[in-house]
Amino acid sequence: MELQQMRYVIAVAEMSSFTRAAQRCLVVQSALSHQIARLEKELGARLFERTSRRVRLTPAGAAFLPAARQCLDAAERVAAEVAAAVGEVRGRLAVGLIPTVAAVDVPAALREFHQRHPKARISLTVGASDELAEQVRQGDIEVAFLGTPVTARPRGVMARKLAEERLVAVVSPDHPLTDETSVDLRRLSSEVFVDLPTKTAGRAQSDLAFTAAGLTREVAFEVTNADYLARLVGAGLGVALLPPTYAEGLTGMTTIEVTDAPARAEYVIWGRESRAPAANAFLELLGIEEE
Repeated sequence: MELQQMRYVIAVAEMSSFTRAAQRCLVVQSALSHQIARLEKELGARLFERTSRRVRLTPAGAAFLPAARQCLDAAERVAAEVAAAVGEVRGRLAVGLIPTVAAVDVPAALREFHQRHPKARISLTVGASDELAEQVRQGDIEVAFLGTPVTARPRGVMARKLAEERLVAVVSPDHPLTDETSVDLRRLSSEVFVDLPTKTAGRAQSDLAFTAAGLTREVAFEVTNADYLARLVGAGLGVALLPPTYAEGLTGMTTIEVTDAPARAEYVIWGRESRAPAANAFLELLGIEEE
């Protein structure tokens, strides 16, 4: 069983097509099909059901796929460790971040990392803090940048706090609140809000603040993406509480100080298990020493 055969199987499973898998792997389709057929003969089981309309995994293929991914990850890790031993960083660096991260200029950090280590492959995942933390715990992402309520610290991972900041109210230019220099949570509680979904870390910081003040508010619009959240605010559909450093980059919006605003903390996190050379190099670039 060869690593290349495993790569071909993974590509076909992910693309649901032999043609697209061959294009991704930069081989002719006949060569890819031949290698998968050889592997199926060696295993004594078909890995794919092929029809004129679709390709899908058989039960045997579904059982083979996670093991193949583990083997490829292990092989890549070995190659990366050997390269690191002679001073070269290679392999995968998987980074996750929330859209509103501001304590670190992530694109600039990745640019510098790529300049230093051009043979490393970088993947970037944008998501919610809770989801990213779980992916770090599972080992799917090496490093992630999160935002949480100041009372909550990421669990099950290594973490370094980067910054704290108090949220500001963001409204459309024609909103009545634009005449105010500052407001408090009691004043805001009478407004309609646009916010992230309930039970997410980004939503929790605001919910906790209103609850602590003995107030309730109406969240009429829940959005999973911070950028689209800002678009709804700009359309005049409601008020949002956002980090000031993120709000500064929004065009056509008005920001207002909130005297008793909730605060959020930004963290960089990484796994507790031994890290790959690329992750170590990236954390070193961020000024985070081995812990």
